[in-house]
Amino acid sequence: MTAIIALLISITLLMGTPEAETSFFDFTVTNIRGQEVSMEDFKGKVIMVVNTASLCGFTKQYNDLQELYDMYRDEGLVILGFPSNNFGNQEPGTDDEILEFCETNFSISFPLFSKVEVTGEQQHPLFVFLTATENRDFTGGINWNFEKFLLDRDGTLQHRFRTRENPLNENVRDAVVRLLHE
Repeated sequence: MTAIIALLISITLLMGTPEAETSFFDFTVTNIRGQEVSMEDFKGKVIMVVNTASLCGFTKQYNDLQELYDMYRDEGLVILGFPSNNFGNQEPGTDDEILEFCETNFSISFPLFSKVEVTGEQQHPLFVFLTATENRDFTGGINWNFEKFLLDRDGTLQHRFRTRENPLNENVRDAVVRLLHE
């Protein structure tokens, strides 16, 4: 069923529809504690969406994501973490195990969501939308864990950063600060 929804969103994006039907804020997802969360709850925030994994060589980016969040959350930044097991079986745990891992090892306080597929036939509709949306950097599929999508306060995707781009790198921080002050 999810594959059908993803296909319909892809077709809709290609054909073009009113903005209200293809907005980031139209999506509702399940958080890591099993509660439904509307992306509309984050209207007015600068949003960084990241696909994460607990057993990845880049898992240490959780520290940097948390630091970035701590630096700018009072100015309006929110980071949304979406665990995924799409790459190298590096997120095999349950939502409860992932939450415990993140809180215990990295003191994560930004919102985490239920494990989703970020690529392939079962790709979550939110990630179908994000990977198909034009932005200043690139479009297309996610290549690995810890790719970052940066949206402005209106929910428009402005930047994408690949895995190797550390959240604390100057160009990532500059992009965040620029959007916070627009």
